[in-house]
Amino acid sequence: MVVASLTWELSLPGCASLKEKRSVIRSLRDRLRSKFNVSVAETGLQDVHTRAELTIALVASDGRLAESMLDKADRFVEQHGGAIISGVRREIH
Repeated sequence: MVVASLTWELSLPGCASLKEKRSVIRSLRDRLRSKFNVSVAETGLQDVHTRAELTIALVASDGRLAESMLDKADRFVEQHGGAIISGVRREIH
């Protein structure tokens, strides 16, 4: 069994307030949960309206499956129009 996580540091150029940021992050978080069946949380930068840190976690039967899921989730976030990835941290245990 493998536990994996992926953390994105995101730039949110169109957000002028925390309310707009929450809307973008909530949409992305909900879509990640439903599409990939992963746990998702905003793990940092909560008080900064132009940046966010979002982390997903998952449990898989083997490392290749975990890597594949993380790759798919990463591509999904790259294609999300409201957020630009400025950093990524990946961990597999």
